[in-house]
Amino acid sequence: MEKIEAFFEGAWIVPVFIISTLVFVLAMELALRLTNRLPNGRGAAFGRVARKRRRLGPGPRLLLFLESPHPLHDGAAVACQHLPPDPEIRRNHLRSAGQGPHACPVRARTSAGIAPSSASVAGASALHILSVMDRARQRLFTPGSGATPPALTGREPEQAVSSRCLEDLAGGASPPHDVVLTGPRGNGKTVLLNWFKRACEDRELDAVALTPDEVPSRAALAAALSPRTWTSKLRPRKVGVAAVGSVEWATSAAEAPDDLARKLRARCRRKAVAALLDEAHTLDPEVGRTLLNAGQRVRVEAPFLLVLAGTPGLPAHLGTMNASFWSRLGQGRLGIGLLSEAAARAALVEPLAAHGVDVDPGALATVAEDSQRYPYFIQLWGDALWERLLATGADRLTPVHVAEVRPDVAAWMTDYCQERYRELEAGGLLRAAVALAPVFQAGADATASDHDVDTALAATGADAAARLAAREALHRLGYVWRPPGQLPPVTWSAGIPSLMTHVLDHAKLPAPARVHGK
Repeated sequence: MEKIEAFFEGAWIVPVFIISTLVFVLAMELALRLTNRLPNGRGAAFGRVARKRRRLGPGPRLLLFLESPHPLHDGAAVACQHLPPDPEIRRNHLRSAGQGPHACPVRARTSAGIAPSSASVAGASALHILSVMDRARQRLFTPGSGATPPALTGREPEQAVSSRCLEDLAGGASPPHDVVLTGPRGNGKTVLLNWFKRACEDRELDAVALTPDEVPSRAALAAALSPRTWTSKLRPRKVGVAAVGSVEWATSAAEAPDDLARKLRARCRRKAVAALLDEAHTLDPEVGRTLLNAGQRVRVEAPFLLVLAGTPGLPAHLGTMNASFWSRLGQGRLGIGLLSEAAARAALVEPLAAHGVDVDPGALATVAEDSQRYPYFIQLWGDALWERLLATGADRLTPVHVAEVRPDVAAWMTDYCQERYRELEAGGLLRAAVALAPVFQAGADATASDHDVDTALAATGADAAARLAAREALHRLGYVWRPPGQLPPVTWSAGIPSLMTHVLDHAKLPAPARVHGK
């Protein structure tokens, strides 16, 4: 008993120690930030860098950063050189940059953001910088990264709906509906979510971007959507001596699910909240039901918007969560599919034109046809062509450049289609995929009715129940899908048109006869 009393008498030491440590860390961080804002020579660790930017044509740029204050520019040194394509001219250009009374140590970095390396712009050091520059390129296109491409074309309707929802939030009201983005992979759902997040931040709204991996449980969901306060960071999940050294700072799992709506409502009343969930088709059903129900209650009393993005199987997945109200979306149900012909061409032309590159109509037509207006393939083509333009120093994209990069692009597209092919094979769907492929071979805009799809699948010998199951499985994968917003009769479209050609070329199964009229 005496030992227990002695423990509790000294128990105050633990929270005091923790709070003192946090105060010390915050004080040090504040001091460092204030120090870095001082002028050069008055506490700054390195010379202050000012960047001189100007729009340049093809060819790498060189940004030179002084390592220490420099008398020439009173500590604010700038150098932005456009390096000519010819290697020998670039060498002379770099050597001349290091001559004169004010040559000094620099760090070299390209406009592509390559990690800087210390060097001197003189003699052999210039050749080191040159080797760095020869490997670096300014990236205009963003295949597969989810980052916003230089020209976000063809998504104006979706952006208009999203912007209208943001206007409601900024005005202190919940939009009349949530937003659900669906579409096959590679069409830009994540890109639109990232655009939406930046639009929220521009309007000073509270944007919470999540993935199912970040909210695997109802407790994790409550922690992610709870109000952000400094006190919440000082409340450990465990208390007592056992927690010292491994304290977990998070909302208690026991209380989180029951009061999620109350906490989310409190957060929304401080600032309008938009919760953005990517890959929502993989969300745990129990977590999803909690999120949908809480959002439905909160939006009545405080400004809140839920945006979900996923593959074409997302609506069916949401339907398993016993929250039928989610389906009353109206214009909030958005399908993200292939680009229009004009948008596909603009996605390639606009970024190049902004950098002084003219595009030959024949070259543009070839890329648009080969990509079949699939956004990911357009970005692959753009990235390869831009690299080729940089390598040659050309300011006009011609059919010759297209022919030069075609083998590489074709290999990348084949690799991508082969991954999807293996998914079909692993899921036992290859026979059904082969049967459906001829139905959509008329082109990227080919469509098929339910009857056409069922007739094609009947050639596999499967009964009606098996055909329906195969069709829905292919729909979940995005091999085929029904874009929302259609007038009756609703038709099916190919998710990735070239994937169907790949399936026919590589499957060992014989393709059924083409459906009559297709």
